[in-house]
Amino acid sequence: MRETHRPRETAGDSGSGLPQHRPGRAFVHDSGASGSGTPHRSDGRPPHTPRGARRPGPAGHPGTTPPVPGWPASPFLPVSLFLGVLLALFALITWQVAAEGPLLRLDERVGESLFRRGPAGLTQLFSDLGGVPVALPVLVCAIAYALWRGARRLPVYAALTMAAVPALVIPLKVATARQGPLTEAVNYYPSGHTATAAVAYGASALLLLAVPRPAWLHAWVPPAAAALLTAATGVGLVLHGYHWPLDVLASWCLGPVLLAPLWWVSRRARLRSGEPRATR
Repeated sequence: MRETHRPRETAGDSGSGLPQHRPGRAFVHDSGASGSGTPHRSDGRPPHTPRGARRPGPAGHPGTTPPVPGWPASPFLPVSLFLGVLLALFALITWQVAAEGPLLRLDERVGESLFRRGPAGLTQLFSDLGGVPVALPVLVCAIAYALWRGARRLPVYAALTMAAVPALVIPLKVATARQGPLTEAVNYYPSGHTATAAVAYGASALLLLAVPRPAWLHAWVPPAAAALLTAATGVGLVLHGYHWPLDVLASWCLGPVLLAPLWWVSRRARLRSGEPRATR
């Protein structure tokens, strides 16, 4: 009979020989080295895909691939709610002033009890903080500093925000025609001095936060100074008898609303360039 010669299998031959099970390897239909019964796992290490790295949630439910959906971690929602409350309060005050409602009569009683309180010189000084000769030069200096630090768009937005104050306040004064506290003159609602102080000092603070600052000027100083100057202006106007309390309160509500677009632009500028640090 003729003898059939079979090819000899060598260790390096990958030809027609039967596959050998090598240690440390796994076949496609193997149960896996970890014994988990998963046919497509070659070892016990977790895969490099987000889906495979899930952890089971409570009560055996599958986990959620990060990032976990939910409310965005940003200040826009609370800021929007805050601005909405201010707008609602401003609308309520304006309606009461125009309709001469009960809130207006309460405001007049409170105002009459506050007039001429405190040192006249100090209340006059506080009132002047909202005047154009005082508040506008502060904003001009902040704009010049921002331009010197390389900002180009933010100073323009700050100037436009300041220009929006008379464009909005003057028509409201004419439409409501409210009489002043100690005078027969009208057009006292809302307070133009308070709105000027809120926007001028607030815009200056936003500009200083968006550009490199001196080392001694900490990040909390500009907004704190702006809030303090705006509050002092309103208090001085009421105590000196220049405005009713609701005139000032309405402008306090209006100021942050006018500053909101500038805050949005300055925040985007800070996020693009990184938080500006204090410089020596």
